[in-house]
Amino acid sequence: MRTGFLAVILLTSATLLPAGPAAAQSSATDTMLPSIDALKPGEFLWYPHYERASIGAPVKLVISIPQQLLFTYRGGQLIAVSTVSTGSEGRDTPTGDFTILQKKTFHRSNLYSNAPMPYMQRLTWDGIALHAGHLPGYPASHGCIRLPKEFARQLYGITAMGGQVSVVDEYIFDTPGRELTDPAPVLVADTSRLGGDAFDMVTMDGPPPASQPASWVGGPARELVQPIPPGSR
Repeated sequence: MRTGFLAVILLTSATLLPAGPAAAQSSATDTMLPSIDALKPGEFLWYPHYERASIGAPVKLVISIPQQLLFTYRGGQLIAVSTVSTGSEGRDTPTGDFTILQKKTFHRSNLYSNAPMPYMQRLTWDGIALHAGHLPGYPASHGCIRLPKEFARQLYGITAMGGQVSVVDEYIFDTPGRELTDPAPVLVADTSRLGGDAFDMVTMDGPPPASQPASWVGGPARELVQPIPPGSR
């Protein structure tokens, strides 16, 4: 990480601010970067050095439910982190991979008393979206992912229709400058047509099964079914 670039902390929760403008801004050198874990409800971080360096690259969002944090990546680089409020108990935000289906700078909920949803980015057609809203410091929404208003506005400006959004029920330990990598590919095999003498060798730990080893696959990916070349018996 190079010294000299700035990290910007924007505080948008009115309860955290003295009388004055609706948002306050402070900065620090990279040797004094605030800890992501120290962010209070309504706070967020942008990393301008990495944001500028990755302009034009695809944006991906990852929301950690246990941390109540949203991580913003562009071109694989972490460029921003924000506090969020996800679905309350019984109205849990679903986990999984989503795409941005719709964007509206101002939207009202069709399900919950016409509630305002500024900078709405829809993830599902049954009501789950990213939008600006109140952040009490714990999961409190009807299932949506609430964002600080100023962060929601800035995020809205860099995302695109079809953009990737992942919601995970796990902790994320990441720092600016560390490139996001996709998980290792998963090997999925269709064994429905692998029966018979041509497929009767199994490479695995321990002795092979007594019969029809090619008719089943179980356990980790190190168990492989391979054909025996003709004439090698």
